[in-house]
Amino acid sequence: MASKKRIAGIVLAVAAVGVAGLGWSRLNVSRSNVADDKVTLADATSSDRAAIERGAYVMRTGDCLACHTAGKGEFAGGYAIDTPFGQIMSSNITPDRETGIGAMTERDFFKAVRHGQGSKGLLYPAMPYTAYQRLSDEDMHDLWAYLSTVKPVSNEVHENAGLGSPFNIRYAMAGWNLLFFDNRGFTPTPGLSPQAKRGQYLVDGGTHCAACHSPRNLLGAEIGSRYLQGGNLGDWYAPDLTPNPHSGLGNEPEEGIVEYLRTGSNGVSVASGPMAEAVEHSFQHLTEDDLKSIATYLKTLPASPGGSPAAVAANTPAMQRGALRYEVNCSACHGVRGEGMGGMTAAFAGNRALLSDDVTSLLHVMLVGGRAASTMEKPTGAGMPSFAWKMDDRQIAETLDYIRNSWGNAAKPIDEKEVARMRAQLQAAKQLPAN
Repeated sequence: MASKKRIAGIVLAVAAVGVAGLGWSRLNVSRSNVADDKVTLADATSSDRAAIERGAYVMRTGDCLACHTAGKGEFAGGYAIDTPFGQIMSSNITPDRETGIGAMTERDFFKAVRHGQGSKGLLYPAMPYTAYQRLSDEDMHDLWAYLSTVKPVSNEVHENAGLGSPFNIRYAMAGWNLLFFDNRGFTPTPGLSPQAKRGQYLVDGGTHCAACHSPRNLLGAEIGSRYLQGGNLGDWYAPDLTPNPHSGLGNEPEEGIVEYLRTGSNGVSVASGPMAEAVEHSFQHLTEDDLKSIATYLKTLPASPGGSPAAVAANTPAMQRGALRYEVNCSACHGVRGEGMGGMTAAFAGNRALLSDDVTSLLHVMLVGGRAASTMEKPTGAGMPSFAWKMDDRQIAETLDYIRNSWGNAAKPIDEKEVARMRAQLQAAKQLPAN
């Protein structure tokens, strides 16, 4: 992995490109012909109830509430977003004139959401304008109408206070945009059915799936050639969404994808971590037709490369130790045959989400625990306890190796050094000494 010093040098070079390209960045503004450039959000008084309701739905697709709420009030900002470059705080997007976006006109709003040009300067792509640039004028106008009805909250947020130099140089984003920002709007893949086109519009636009499920380069740009093939989020891993039959959605029926998005579980996989938040705040509020459209589109994608490795032999000492540890610690909730407990706890048999080479999420829940999504249809939101205090690094690796290589599963062994690294990264407890 490249050192932070090397990345900082690259950022400074990009900043220089950005200064040269800043004029282009300022000229490359909204494509819209309908955005108002006079009335501010604080003064907007939309009486179009249909537009406001549609805007509330657009807000749900974009998961705006989850990322812009952190204790001071809905949409008041302050939610911490960890990035490889430091921590970014989400902005206040209430109509407060002083600390929110109340002084923005509709055109200003379009420029911020779709082009990353905010009132305090260029935005960082932690705000996924790279995806939102695909939102239609109609959806943007409706979102504006909805936000005009939100209660103003006074809450000053310093968005990039957690970024050290040179990562806090906003001019660098002009260079980054020149290099990586494709600002062409939504262009559906040729040959898709109307339902799949709607799914692509949602996946690539509002729900911004690639922001988590595509890997990124050293400067935080999505790697287009590996679109939706899985992405590491630091403390979590967003799995492969392509039809890869080993670690992707290849064997998952569309109905299973819809159920997972709507309820947080499809009887095998259970959403946790950032995906649990996305299901709770966003996906469960989408219409059944839109969820079907997303599933239909995902099934049209080309499968990522890579197949199933040979399973680790069950008769090795490490696998036998893992089997015993699984029986004692895991089987009560996940079943003696890895069958899980319906939609409450994850099944392990046939669960492709377990089989990626990137085991970040598995180590996360083993070391610090986790919570399943709590939805209207499945409200329980079962919890997973931490085993950091009970197992050392080798024991955790062996237990997961057993899970990942039993009941028809096959995955490469986990290096206990990777467990140690994640334990330190998450500041998880150390195993308690034996009596």
